[in-house]
This record gives sequence, structure tokens and C-alpha cells, in this order.
Amino acid sequence: MKKKIMFLFASLTLLSACSAAPSGGNSAGGSAKAGNESEGDTIKIGLNLELSGAVAGYGSQEKEGALLAIEKINEDGGILGKQVEAVEKDNKSDNNEAATSAANLSTNDKVVAIIGPATSGATKAAIPNVTKAGVPMITPSATADEITVNGDMVQEYVFRSCFQDSFQGVILAQYAADTMQASKAAILGDNSSDYAKGLSKAFEGEFNGDIVTKENFTTGDKDFQAQLTKIKNSDYDVLYVPGYYEEAGLIIKQAREMGIEEPILGADGFGDEKMIELAGAINVSNVFYTGHFSSLAPANDTVQPFIDNFKEKYGKEPSTFNALSYDAMFMIKAAIEAKDSADSASITEGLATLEDFEGVTGSITMDENHNPKKSVVVIGFEDGKEDSAETINP
Repeated sequence: MKKKIMFLFASLTLLSACSAAPSGGNSAGGSAKAGNESEGDTIKIGLNLELSGAVAGYGSQEKEGALLAIEKINEDGGILGKQVEAVEKDNKSDNNEAATSAANLSTNDKVVAIIGPATSGATKAAIPNVTKAGVPMITPSATADEITVNGDMVQEYVFRSCFQDSFQGVILAQYAADTMQASKAAILGDNSSDYAKGLSKAFEGEFNGDIVTKENFTTGDKDFQAQLTKIKNSDYDVLYVPGYYEEAGLIIKQAREMGIEEPILGADGFGDEKMIELAGAINVSNVFYTGHFSSLAPANDTVQPFIDNFKEKYGKEPSTFNALSYDAMFMIKAAIEAKDSADSASITEGLATLEDFEGVTGSITMDENHNPKKSVVVIGFEDGKEDSAETINP
């Protein structure tokens, strides 16, 4: 995920990543002394998450998922006979804090792997420090295409459990044309967010029809009447809104109150309960977005136990972000067991060669760019509740 506030230091971060990243590219070897080793009877896993600030909704959900996974693993005997210990850092939805948290977890707390950050800007900021320390990190939800690859170089220590922006933009365009039989689309996108701009570009490039109008807004806007009036007066079949839940909720509310009844499509940035709160449940009908998980579309036999355990622990249905971080922790477990070692270098190698991992968000095989090959779920809403979920394989 990417927010405008997360990109204040993006250019410097990318430059730092270039200089800090080893020339070894995709190999997991690096330095013989790179990374940390587990000590005693515990395996320390860092959580570098947005627990306060502008996008705390994402990080807080990912903390829940990771802690549930750790609890489950420990109840089942741990990993290689060792218990897993979570070391939490709140990066406060800030790039600098994310970089500092990555450094502290790697060098002071001596974790062997890190889950997070949740957003793309914060993840980019953390890359130089985890690379320098040789500690692998898995972001559950940083979907920017360039997260795992800088130019033509794969970021050796960076992985994700989610699919990337270009993939979900393409899937939405195909879904609109093939499933909804849409031939004309309107776009209302955030022109201040690289996340939204990337989604728009992918959608426009793939959509087999006409983009009849394209309107813009800026992160933090509250009034969308002018843009929606122009859209309402045009001839279109679907309205595509690439953006985050804060603005998406208000756009849906205002669109429905203006009498706009056409389907509204969005990406995984819609995936927060606050979107429904902002829009009003009655207005969130004929709304669809690409997600990584839905209880209505179970991927395999691991899903229902996860749902049951999550509801028992937290008293609510699990979200996409809960599921993605749960998978991230179990991916680390799989990497440790595959290499029979809980040191950072072995975990890095295990993640890079992960194959046919059965997670609650689907079957995952890591590709050469450290992106998971996995399915996407298009989730439909009626009256503020999930009404449908269609799994689409890559």
C-alpha cells in the first residue's frame, strides 16, 4: 500500500537501497556473517508495523494475524523445537520510523526475520537497513511493483505475501470487461498517490473498452461532488476508484446519494471496515474490489481453522490484512523447516525457493523477483456486507 505521506523520503530511500544492496542480486549467500542467528530456545521475529498514525488500520490488523500465527505455532511445539517470540515496533505510519525500526530490530533486538511494514513507502524506507544487516523481511501488503526489484536488481532480503499493483489492476480490467460485460469505464483516481496511479495505468492498459472520462482527487479530499457530477453526466458502465479506504468511503457515499447506481470497482486499498463506516452500509452495494482473502472463497483446508481460531481470539471475522500477515509468519516457518535452520541467511534462502506453500490466502510459489505466484479474489458487497467472492488464478 502507498500513501502520499509515505513518499516524502522515497527518492532518498531508493538511492540508499541502490548503494546499500549487495551486488549478489538474487542469491541468498551475501556475506558469510550476514544476518542473525537464533539463540537459546527462542526464535525472535520482528514486527515492523503501522500501529499508530494515518494507516494504523492496516498495521493493527497485520499485528493480529502475525500474533495469532505465532500463538498457533507455539501451541503446536514451535519451530525446530524452539518457541517463537514476537518483537514489536510501531513505525507510526512514518518512513523514517520504519527505517529506524528495521535497524533496531535487526541490530539491537537481533531478530532473524521481520514481518512488515504494511505500506509500500514504509517498506521502501526499511530496505537499506535490512539489506545492510542481512535480515529478511516479508511485507504482507506493500503492493508497489518496485518493492522487490530495484531497476534490474532483485532486493535480496525483501519478500511479500501479497500480489503486486500491476496484477490487481489487470485483473480488475479483465473482470469489468469479461464478467460485468462493461465496454465503457470512468475512472476517479488519486493523482497524489503512486499506488493509485499504478493501478490506473494497469487498468487502462488492460481494459478492453473505452475510458470515457478520467477525474482526479488528492489524498485528504473530502468533497467529490464536482468530479462525480462530471462522471454522472457521462456514458459509462463501471466506475473505477483506485485509492484508499478513507477517500473511497466518502466517494461511494456521495456517489450513491447523487443517484449513481453503476458498479464501483476498487483495489485492496478498500479493504478496511472504516470504508463501510465512512460510506454507510446501505451505500456499499454493487461495490467490488480485489482482495487477497475472503471467507466466502476458501482457498484450501487451512482456511476454516484459521477463521475459527481468529474469531475465538479476537471476536470478529478475519480480514485480508489479518490473513496476509498470518501467511507471512507461516512462510517464515516453512523457510526455517526447509533449511533446518533459523538463522537469517537460511531463512532468506528458504523464502527465495518457497514452492507450493498452502497459505490461507492461497497456494504460494515465490518467483525469481520474490513475488508470490497466487490467486486474487474479487469481493462483492451488498448493504455493507461481503456478498460474493470469485477467485481468479494468475
